[in-house]
Amino acid sequence: MNVLYERVLLIALVLVLPVVAWCMYDNYYIFSHTLETDITRYKPGRTYSLTAEDAPISDEMVAWLTIDGTKIDYPVMQGSDNIKYLNTDPFGSYSLSGSIFLDSRNSSDMSDGYSVVYGHHMEHGKMFGALDDFLDRPYLENHTDGSLIVGKNADAVYPLKVFASMQASASDKNVFDFQSTDILGYIRDNAAVFIRDEDKPILALSTCTSGDMVERTIVFCYIIK
Repeated sequence: MNVLYERVLLIALVLVLPVVAWCMYDNYYIFSHTLETDITRYKPGRTYSLTAEDAPISDEMVAWLTIDGTKIDYPVMQGSDNIKYLNTDPFGSYSLSGSIFLDSRNSSDMSDGYSVVYGHHMEHGKMFGALDDFLDRPYLENHTDGSLIVGKNADAVYPLKVFASMQASASDKNVFDFQSTDILGYIRDNAAVFIRDEDKPILALSTCTSGDMVERTIVFCYIIK
């Protein structure tokens, strides 16, 4: 009986171990292929030297987003729809981590009164994985500064001021379908954290809530023009 039990257990381990190994490899692959840490060498206005192996960022880059004190320091892409850059990196290659990208309905020069930027929720604060922290008031109050460089040639540079955070459904038309006639009022009434009321253009940063495909975490910034 013990021999039979040991054989059954061995067979089960043989079947399970490859699955576990694949899951571990898959997690490692996704993490290790998130945008490289030195992508900031392509940041507009920064002096850098390119080698023949360097792939230039696609011409669909419309801005560069930085939130001080976080790992958010990435190019912002914009496709003809909101699907392309879910799994395409800034160099135009397939990537599970995708890119940070501007809603296809927004003006690429960031001239709208309300703009939405999307990014995947990655571990260790990569991509938009850092947005969760902004749901904590003390954290948000200590991480309010950022910058938005518009255009690959740094046509304009605007300071950003983080002022609110919330969680909302991906189907929230006020946040994601631009149907609110008073988006600031909507944010004020529904935010988890709200610290500043100003009449300025708003930039929303959106990502999936960790482990949830429907819920979104959104951080709101004023564009200081």
